[in-house]
Amino acid sequence: MQRNIPTKPLAAVALACVLVLTTATTWAHGDEDHSQDKKLTVSAGPSAAVAGAVGAIAAAQRLPDGGLFVPKAVQRQLGIRTVQAEVKDLAATTLLNGRVMADPNAGGRVQASQGGRIEAGPKGLPVLGQKVVKGQVLLWLRPSIGSVERGNQRAALAEIESQLAIATAKAARYAQLDGVVPQKDIATSRWEVDALQKRRAAIAGSVGEAEALLAPASGVVSAVNLVNGQVVEARETLLEIVDPARLTVEALAYDPALVNGIQSASTPLSGGALELQFVGGGRQLREQALPLLFRVKSQNAPVAVGQPVKVIVKTSRTVPGAAVPQASVARNSAGDTVVWVHVGPEYFAQRRVSAQQLDAGAVALTTGVVTGERVVTEGANLLAQVR
Repeated sequence: MQRNIPTKPLAAVALACVLVLTTATTWAHGDEDHSQDKKLTVSAGPSAAVAGAVGAIAAAQRLPDGGLFVPKAVQRQLGIRTVQAEVKDLAATTLLNGRVMADPNAGGRVQASQGGRIEAGPKGLPVLGQKVVKGQVLLWLRPSIGSVERGNQRAALAEIESQLAIATAKAARYAQLDGVVPQKDIATSRWEVDALQKRRAAIAGSVGEAEALLAPASGVVSAVNLVNGQVVEARETLLEIVDPARLTVEALAYDPALVNGIQSASTPLSGGALELQFVGGGRQLREQALPLLFRVKSQNAPVAVGQPVKVIVKTSRTVPGAAVPQASVARNSAGDTVVWVHVGPEYFAQRRVSAQQLDAGAVALTTGVVTGERVVTEGANLLAQVR
């Protein structure tokens, strides 16, 4: 006999099983820690990181008043960092145009003292970057003389050799007559022989003897203007030697009063900076400006002699302002100098400011911010991309 099984109780039991399975799945997803999965996904490659940054910028919003709404999670993802502004008296600065120069006490030039032909030194011709020490023989300069002058020197040498032969024989004869000839005559004959020998050596050496060109200072060869066998003129520069650890910077100042108020100076470079020490300033105008000389105290970026640089000079005058890193300052589409200020927990406002360079890595905000406000120092360029 066939039994009729009720369909409603079975449907209720099936629905209950589906709900239990769904709830169990939801709870399992909520209790699991997927932070590692997220990290692996973000660090999978540059494209994932770029996509994350683009997504973060898309999550932020630009408000009608020009400010930005940036959630906390997006701030952490963009790497936003701020510094609290403190308005106080800061040293006034001046920006000067300068040029890197070699220290005259730690370098020099090798020049030809007379016309002649270049010959390689004991270690060959010097090359760029070669280290040399003071007094080292770098080159030989063989003087070039005409046939007439060479003939005159040889005639003079022959005459001196004949006089030397006579004087030598006379001194030998006087030595044999010791006790008969006065001692003063014997001594005089010996002196004549000695003087003629020195004259012969001097003239013989001038007939084609090469002159040694020495290194005027220790350092590295920075310029080479010669080849083997080259004929050069007198006072022609052949080599230049520079000590990379001892450099100077010369800047031009258009305010004569600036010479007496310099406290310190620095030079910003790509990836580093030069810390400078003021040495002194000239009192004679050059190109309608006074030359100022600075010595490089320390450097964390390579520079070359002759490289143009910007010199930031701190003076004894002061101006009120807030010191912030250089990365905080940017320019908007209108060309105004602006910074981003963290006004609220998730609100950023753009401020137009007046900025003055403090040193190679910091600027002074003289207007636009007040004490206590937090200025964005890292990630300001990402905030500017929020639309």
